[in-house]
Formats: sequence, C-alpha cells, structure tokens
Amino acid sequence: MRKNIEPSSLARDDRFQRQTTEERFKDLRDTMEVGKVDPKAEDVADRARRRMHGIFVGEIQALEGAGRTAFDFGTDEVPYELKLDMARQCWDEARHCEISIKLAEHMGGELGEYVESTTLFEAACHDDPVFRLAGVNRALEGLAIDVFTQMRDFGQEMGDPVLEYCEDYMLADEVTHVRMGSKWLRAVTEDDPERRKAAIEFQRVVDGLFNFRGQRGEERDAPIRLARQFRKMAGFTDGEVDEILETSMKQRAEVDAERMARSIMSED
Repeated sequence: MRKNIEPSSLARDDRFQRQTTEERFKDLRDTMEVGKVDPKAEDVADRARRRMHGIFVGEIQALEGAGRTAFDFGTDEVPYELKLDMARQCWDEARHCEISIKLAEHMGGELGEYVESTTLFEAACHDDPVFRLAGVNRALEGLAIDVFTQMRDFGQEMGDPVLEYCEDYMLADEVTHVRMGSKWLRAVTEDDPERRKAAIEFQRVVDGLFNFRGQRGEERDAPIRLARQFRKMAGFTDGEVDEILETSMKQRAEVDAERMARSIMSED
C-alpha cells in the first residue's frame, strides 16, 4: 500500500459525483447559504436528504482519513496507542457509514444523489500527524458534534424516533473522536510548544473554512448550531468555542456588508 495518497485516489463507484473543494466553496460564495434544515420549510425533505448525504460523505472520508493516519506513520513518529485509537475510530466510522446509508434510505434518498467533495479527506493528508489530529479530530469531528446534535433535535421535532436515536448514537462516538484528538494533540506536542501552536493555527484555518461564511452560531435558528456542552465534554474550552463563534460572527458581518454593497450597486 502507498502512504500519503492524494484525495483524487479515493476509490468510488459510478454512483458518486466528485466536486473539487474550490468548486464547493465557490458555490457557497455565490449562495452565501449552507442549507438550514428547518422543519417548517417547504423544501425540508430535500434539505434533510442533502444534509444526510453530506453526513455520509463525511463519515466515509473520516473512515479513510483515520485509516490513513493509522497506516501512514510508524511508531517512531507517533505512539502506538495513538494508532490503536485511530483503528478504533475506523470501526466507529464504518458503523456510521452503514447507519447513514440506512438513514438516507429511510428519508427517501440514495447514494450519489448529491455531489461529493474531498474537503474532509484533504485535512487528513498533512505530512504531520499532529496537524491531522487538529484538522480532522478537533476541527471537523467538532463540526460533526454540531451537526449530529442539530440533526438529533430535528428528528425529535419531526417526530422521527429513528433519525433522533441514530443521530444521538453517532453523536456519542463523535465526542469520543474529538476527545482522542484533544488528548493526543497535547500529549505528542508536550515538549514542542511551537509545533502545538502551528497545529492549533491549522485547526483555526479549518474551523474558519467550515464556518461556511458565518453560518455557525449558538442561536437556535443558526444553520449550524454550536453544541457547546458536547464540545466541552470532548476537550474544548469555553474560550475555544467562543473563538469559533467570534470568527463566524465576523464572517457573517462580512457577508452582510457584501450583500449591502451588491444591493447598492444594483440600485445604481
């Protein structure tokens, strides 16, 4: 097996449609909206299926990313116990893939109904394993905590116990995955504060990207609501959650300013 493979090398069958990260975020710049799953919206079924498809894509890439981290680095680079934790995460992600496929069918969707980008896996391609822990286990698995909490609540609001239970089940695993990232990030960089600082800065970059231009917040109607309680259980501090929130609010203000500028230009 080759080590440190390119995202383009991920195996997929002809059901999947690939989209580059650049295309994905260009679409986001154009629409400025990530797609809130609102139980009262007329298109709620389509939005829910789209979100579930995105979750499945995230789970399969998380499986691939954790597997690569377990394989790509020797015990001279990472503790053997870290590799065991990555193997444990692979087991969890494989179950999440199966659950997400069945949930997609339960919601009337199918694999390949929406496009896939390799953005998550790209964060798992860094040459430094500490950066992978920061970008994947802390930033993107932290995002999964937010999404699963919101989808669990959505299932409850929609009176769908299958969706509610499955999301709650996967949420518990995501808390564990983030906690593992928090643990090993600190342990591996205990004697290397500069490396830790650089990894945390990489995490900030990934978090900023996945704020989706200000779509994360703590208000109930936020497209992606920050799950502060579960993040703290996973090793985040209040200060770290506040920083994500502050960055998202700044991005939202920039989007509002862009909208106003476009409105003024269209009037002229």
